[in-house]
Amino acid sequence: MTRRSLLGLPLAAAACSDGGAPAAELRLVTGQPGGAYGQLGDRLAAELRRDGLAVRVLPTAASVQNLTMMADGRADVGFALADTADDAIRVRHQAVSALGRVYMNYVHLVVPAASAITGVGGLAGRRVSIGAQGSGTAVTATRVLAVAGLDRPPALERLELDASVAALRAGGIEAFFWSGGVPTPALEALGGEIRLVPLEPMVAVLRRRFGPVYEHGTVPAGAYGAALPVATVGTPSYLMCRASLPEELAHTVIETVFRARDRLQAPSAPGGRLDPRYAIGTGVVPLHPGAVRYYRSVYG
Repeated sequence: MTRRSLLGLPLAAAACSDGGAPAAELRLVTGQPGGAYGQLGDRLAAELRRDGLAVRVLPTAASVQNLTMMADGRADVGFALADTADDAIRVRHQAVSALGRVYMNYVHLVVPAASAITGVGGLAGRRVSIGAQGSGTAVTATRVLAVAGLDRPPALERLELDASVAALRAGGIEAFFWSGGVPTPALEALGGEIRLVPLEPMVAVLRRRFGPVYEHGTVPAGAYGAALPVATVGTPSYLMCRASLPEELAHTVIETVFRARDRLQAPSAPGGRLDPRYAIGTGVVPLHPGAVRYYRSVYG
């Protein structure tokens, strides 16, 4: 998106009411224990509290649940994967808006270090966790498996990240999907116990089937003890809000994100650094008027 097209965005794009007093408490929905959304959400809450806002952090299954809670008014601000947010606007017509694209998530297909699985085709007939019910990971993993052309369906589990890790170590599953920043804390702790399976061939197929929310991504060498980089599927993470969030409050949240970006420590893999030009690229998901006002002030 160009600066000119950003400045031309109609404020009506995210039907927002700015009337009335702001909520007494900002409800921030994050994600699962051990994931980047939880850590980033806690840091963002701390920064907003510095600005005098009362913030309640609500851990969730992540993207799908977060968007539903924002759309029905149970939450104000939260994180979501781009593909899930895209569906929220185009398919479910939920009343949500974007504050910005904040960093790149990487689809992790995790197997034991000694596993014979070397590609997505190796999941045929295997026991695989696709992520928790209500998570963006489950949405992305389901799509990867749908386009993978497996000759036998895998036996699927829907486990949260910590449960997936425990099941893999115990031999209850043979692989699991996770979509998160690099490094993901719960995986970083496993060191050389795990290995990531490359998924880069899936990017073009996913884009043809589901649109440009999927990108080529590379988990850098050294992450999780790997000697070489791993090419995989990238999916941006958006900071979202309910469409009716007051404009001034939305402006305060995104202004705080960029003012405190060094302390927030968004995941550090490529695409991880918070940048206003990166942040405005939210596809079909409309930017909230408060966010538009902030980006206009940045571009002058």
